[in-house]
Amino acid sequence: MQNNITVKTQDEIAKIVKAAEIIDDVFDYILGEIKEGVTELEISDKIKAKVLELGGSDVSFPTIVAFGAGGCEPHHEPTDKKLEKGEFITIDMGAIYEGYCSDFTRTIAFGEISDEQRKVYEIVLKAYKLGMDGVEDGASCKAVDALTRDYISLCGYGDNYIHGTGHGVGTEIHEKPTVNARSEEFLKNGEVITIEPGIYIENKLGVRIENMIIVGTKGPVSRQTVELITIK
Repeated sequence: MQNNITVKTQDEIAKIVKAAEIIDDVFDYILGEIKEGVTELEISDKIKAKVLELGGSDVSFPTIVAFGAGGCEPHHEPTDKKLEKGEFITIDMGAIYEGYCSDFTRTIAFGEISDEQRKVYEIVLKAYKLGMDGVEDGASCKAVDALTRDYISLCGYGDNYIHGTGHGVGTEIHEKPTVNARSEEFLKNGEVITIEPGIYIENKLGVRIENMIIVGTKGPVSRQTVELITIK
């Protein structure tokens, strides 16, 4: 990050938004590629190819595709595991456009899921909405983190939320400000940050929902829904 400047110019924001639009279009495409028996690696490879096809220079970080129990690892590396009915699919991906990054995560359901899976999803969704609502000029990063973390803890999953709530995005995928429980930073209009709460249950499942937001605006950069998508 050049000169440690966290506030982005309008030109920089436009490039980040374009990188996000590419990923929105990739997500539309990849939903049609999700079928029983497809592997994590196959989906990951298709994502990268589509990013390049749509005008991105590269993915902004190694794409995370996690089926079922693999989702309990926040930084899961795709494998040759085949998709089965009743599993969650977590996809964390981003594109680079003219040197600027985007970051996006969705957890979707493949087939019928359990009551526990649905409950965990709804808790993460509520935490995500609380965090997004707390993003404004002058807000404490620590306080924004607490909005998501305290709710997840209240629901009994505090020990399963094992990373920070968000981070800045720009020419690097992880920039300042850092939105976590130890941060002493305050948000400023024009910064672009992520809100990405998650719950991870070892050897069982994981749920993460992530969007970028421009501080000083309301609502996410992405046009994709955060409500649970189920592929039958």
